[in-house]
Amino acid sequence: MTTQPIKPHPLFARFYATLAGPALEKAGVAEHRARLLAGLSGEVIEIGAGNGLNFPHYPAAVTRVVAVEPEPNLRALARHAARRAPVPIEVETARAERLPHPDASFDAAVACLTLCSIADPDRALAELHRVLRPGGQLRFFEHVRADAPVMRRVQRVLDATVWPRLMGGCHTGRDTRSAIASAGFTFTAVERFDFPSTRIPMPATVHILGTAVRPAPGSAP
Repeated sequence: MTTQPIKPHPLFARFYATLAGPALEKAGVAEHRARLLAGLSGEVIEIGAGNGLNFPHYPAAVTRVVAVEPEPNLRALARHAARRAPVPIEVETARAERLPHPDASFDAAVACLTLCSIADPDRALAELHRVLRPGGQLRFFEHVRADAPVMRRVQRVLDATVWPRLMGGCHTGRDTRSAIASAGFTFTAVERFDFPSTRIPMPATVHILGTAVRPAPGSAP
């Protein structure tokens, strides 16, 4: 298997860390992060950790977090944030499509606002399935394909033109729920909602937040 080389996005990293990220946190993303991570325990891998905005929300029952971030500018910020985190966090250089960890080595995995920008999300989800122990949880919070046909057309146009170039590789209209199921996960909880709530429809408004598991051998489908 080959993967694309890690490409820095310094302008987007600076924009996200100083403007977009803090604005979204104030708008309510922090509350969704807390819900996403509530109840986790054991060893956790987080892909696309960005500048570490999830780190303060990990509960004390988590014994270790491996935070994967390929973008060097965001990774440096994440390492700084890890020093203030309430649980042990190791920030590493890797791509979600090729995780440098053995099979079945984590109790849980976290994908938070990152599957939209990973070059090969199907491969990334396959890797998360591989490194999770049987019965391990995948926690996800992602913006996804819209429900309305008109907005879906808008998403397709944006994703084929300017949006990924301006937003660090982000795609607005990925069918992430289907991709999670295709990777072999079984959903245990999924919530679909608009965020942020605006009067004017936006291309990255529809989100899903939930939990899926890697089934244990012999478990019922």
